[in-house]
Amino acid sequence: MVFSRKLQILRKNKGLTQETLADVLGVSRQAVAKWEAGQVYPDIANLIAISELMNVSVDYLVKDQSCEADLRSCPDTDLEELVAFRLEANVNTHAAYKNEVGSTRPSSHDFRYERGAYIYHDTYVGGEKFAGEEAVWKNGTAVYAMNYMGRVLGDGFSGNFLKEALRAADTRMPYRGPEYYCDGEYVYKCSVTGDITWFRGYEEIYREDVKVYECVFHGGLTK
Repeated sequence: MVFSRKLQILRKNKGLTQETLADVLGVSRQAVAKWEAGQVYPDIANLIAISELMNVSVDYLVKDQSCEADLRSCPDTDLEELVAFRLEANVNTHAAYKNEVGSTRPSSHDFRYERGAYIYHDTYVGGEKFAGEEAVWKNGTAVYAMNYMGRVLGDGFSGNFLKEALRAADTRMPYRGPEYYCDGEYVYKCSVTGDITWFRGYEEIYREDVKVYECVFHGGLTK
């Protein structure tokens, strides 16, 4: 992922507007907008300031990175197998209206899927404003978890479209949905920093260029 996309997702995860980030860094909002558009690059002083504010390294900011998992980073876990199961569970639970189970917490919505040594469980509370967690166990040991929180921003939101987008996730973006998905008047976008071992991301839906939904999420491997 290039710097412009990283900066945008890091800023949104911090809950900062372009104006607020500009004020913190002592630059103009136009400068931040140009950074996020990929038109110009910040100088080293601003890169250092951004790295400290966002709690990431300058090296991470300046190097292009893929969101795909590096299998060498965790030799004790079969990441290809884990990702494949997570995607399989994704199209067999909430996103596909399947395998809902009894609530594990008051008024929670829970979904569970099992295959072989793996178990997937997703639980969330709320509706138009919601929060939840999904986790994967292998042979009874938790190996992966992700927390998420989202909200509906406009009357034009479609839960059916969101589920359709989530079902389109692939091995390159196995966290929520794909980087980009479009159907009719709706557009889904998802940005992620990191890989399956440790990541954070932001997804949003637009209807005719108006943002009607957003969700932040983060997760990774557990042990």
